Amino acid sequence: MREAIRDIDRLCHIEESIKHVMDFLKGKTYEEMKSDVMCYHAVVYNIMIIGEAANLLTKDFREKHPEVPWRDIVDMRNVLVHGYFTTSALFIWETYTKDLPILLQQVEKYIKELRNNVELK
Repeated sequence: MREAIRDIDRLCHIEESIKHVMDFLKGKTYEEMKSDVMCYHAVVYNIMIIGEAANLLTKDFREKHPEVPWRDIVDMRNVLVHGYFTTSALFIWETYTKDLPILLQQVEKYIKELRNNVELK
């Protein structure tokens, strides 16, 4: 049960960070994101949180959910932290438009499932 609670917490961090990114970029174009330095860095920071939280999920949880590219998410965090100078704004924008909406749906589903399982015990 302790591990399930830990995974719920990490998934909630992921969910919250995705929602922050969605809020920051709502109604913005790629060019607006790129030219708004504060917005861009806020988005990058939240994507780093997503990667760190994914990295802290239990191995058991990640193995039970191979449909999510956990390794890619963690690797993206590592690139943003250690190779930030190689990251393009277009890569960030594509993550926002293509990957985060899908990840949000998956994470919300997992949170609900885990909470139901914890309540049953």
